[in-house]
Amino acid sequence: MIDVSRALADANAHWAAGQTEPAERLCRLVLRDWPGQGDALHLLGLMALAWGNRDTAADYLRQACEAPRAPAAFHSNLAEVYRQQGRLAEAEAAARRAIDRDSDLVQAWNNLGIILQEAGKLEESQLSLARAVAMAPDSPQGHNNLGNTLMKLKRLEPARAHYAAAIQLDPNYAEAHSNLSVALGDLGEFEAALRSASLAVELDPRLADAYINAALIEGRLGRHEAQLRWLDGVLAFAPSHVAALVTRADALRQVERFDDALATTSMALAIAPEDGDVFNAHGLALAAVGRSDEALAAFDRAGGLSADPGVPLNNRATLLMELGRSGEALAALDHVVATRPDFATAWFNRVDLKTFAADDPDVPAMERLLASGGVRPHADRICLHFALGKACLDFDDGARAFAHLAEGNRLKRMTIAYDGAVTAAWMARIAEVFDADLIGAKAGAGALSEVPIFVIGMPRSGTSLVEQLLASHPGVHGAGELPWLRHAIGRAGVYPDGAADLDPSRLRAMASDYLARLTPEAPRAARIVDKLPSNFLYAGMIHLMLPNARIIHCRRDPIDTCLSCYAKLFRAEQLFAYDLEELGAFHRAYQRLMAHWRAVLPAGVMLEVDHEAVVADLETEARRLIDFCGLEWDERVLRYYETERAVRTASHRQVRQPIDPSRVGRGRRFADYLGPLSAALAEP
Repeated sequence: MIDVSRALADANAHWAAGQTEPAERLCRLVLRDWPGQGDALHLLGLMALAWGNRDTAADYLRQACEAPRAPAAFHSNLAEVYRQQGRLAEAEAAARRAIDRDSDLVQAWNNLGIILQEAGKLEESQLSLARAVAMAPDSPQGHNNLGNTLMKLKRLEPARAHYAAAIQLDPNYAEAHSNLSVALGDLGEFEAALRSASLAVELDPRLADAYINAALIEGRLGRHEAQLRWLDGVLAFAPSHVAALVTRADALRQVERFDDALATTSMALAIAPEDGDVFNAHGLALAAVGRSDEALAAFDRAGGLSADPGVPLNNRATLLMELGRSGEALAALDHVVATRPDFATAWFNRVDLKTFAADDPDVPAMERLLASGGVRPHADRICLHFALGKACLDFDDGARAFAHLAEGNRLKRMTIAYDGAVTAAWMARIAEVFDADLIGAKAGAGALSEVPIFVIGMPRSGTSLVEQLLASHPGVHGAGELPWLRHAIGRAGVYPDGAADLDPSRLRAMASDYLARLTPEAPRAARIVDKLPSNFLYAGMIHLMLPNARIIHCRRDPIDTCLSCYAKLFRAEQLFAYDLEELGAFHRAYQRLMAHWRAVLPAGVMLEVDHEAVVADLETEARRLIDFCGLEWDERVLRYYETERAVRTASHRQVRQPIDPSRVGRGRRFADYLGPLSAALAEP
């Protein structure tokens, strides 16, 4: 017989010194002479857990806890192993047994709080973790854990305070710095959030969450190339990190590298084939490349796997909206807001599907949500203010509408780096470079394809309606807003200054680059519409690259156009749109550039279509469009709202309805709220 007390003391000393083999040998000698001895079983369980053998650890610790006088710490450690195994109900029961045995054991309250957090019992989790912090106020880990539960409860300011307390206690606590960055980001303090995430990376260069948090903040600021650099950093040492791959796929979509995004989500699926977040990201990537049916199936799969099915269900509804299946989309969104009444993006999407009356119950429901503080993240508040602004505009309550729009635009503008003077100077430089001499000298040098039709103009100027009219002709494919022209021009060098050095072979190569990406959209179509409004910046280059391409410039009353921009939270960034004065100044610069193109482009290259004329006499303007494109007339063009196709623009609902004359002159009804815009538009 061995001396059990001495053997256990020696085993613990060896374990504390990192000498696992003699510690394990002594424990087994104790169990040989005293089967079921709790201290030996407990230490073997801790060793198994340290080695990553959770099942073995759970078995040892469970046996240790069977002793009638097993200490509270044994039950607390068993609770932690059960938590790591995902056995949350058993973990909670073990943690509560620990507290019953010793209500002063801080570890037990902390473990219970974390278990309750993972089980979604957040209010109980907060109480447990607050108890742990009260008992051990100098524990940085305790403050960090409580901050995590408060974040899940969207109690951002208290969460920030606890992360700050953790950092004050331990300035080198990388995880707390990383978590603080999330809280600051949700509060809209983006640069401070980025500093916290960067410091976390400095403190722990292998803390993957800190890289991802930094990337998410860069994404909110629209700095997607910087976002990709952070993600490349984490994937360099953790190439199979699923959350990093999912975030990278989103960033790739934002920079219009759609094929790369799809390849990234496919890689993530191979690593985590039962992960709802991965299926959701895969659905978004599939939708971006036009594989809508597969995307819908991916969102369905994500909903069945996700802890929060509202996210993929909302994305599914968005795709259904783009496909014109409004009834299905609205039913899906109704389900989301019924189960997740704080889901701001779902409310925002529902508003896009409806025309509101003053007594619509959605309006007070959204206002209550804002007033209650139930929606705290910066991005969610933006969504709700824009949703309420649109709803109130529908029933002509200008005061409420513009109160919400002003706040939504103010919050959105905080996330954007935009210099209107620099933008206006750049547009002026485009006109300076593309003078009549340059246009004439390089005329006819590009590729002679007649396939492309470019629909250009300000956002919200009627470009989507014109594309829908054209796409309703059997010979025309509406490809939507494509990035390929900008990419082809960007690969050629600095724009606009490099244009003077482009010889005919280079212009043809640029055109071939563009056509190689355009024609697969619809290989058999006689014409393909590229409806990216901002291509008005490149009208001169379009003519040099593709002299037989049609350019259609959509015009609309400036006040109506700008009001429609100001009232819209765009999915793609329109950096000029979130301040009335900046919006007016941008519109003036746009008008000056279009006047220049009008003067220097040869006759017949560009057709200008006024939205008001289309509304007043649809058939006449539709016939002009079809004739300009060199096509025979087809009556289906007039029934454009029956055409089934994906429309991924802000006007996806309007183009599926007959013409609405009430939207003409809309800005005049709200003139009292548009003074800064009117003044900016009137400047010389």
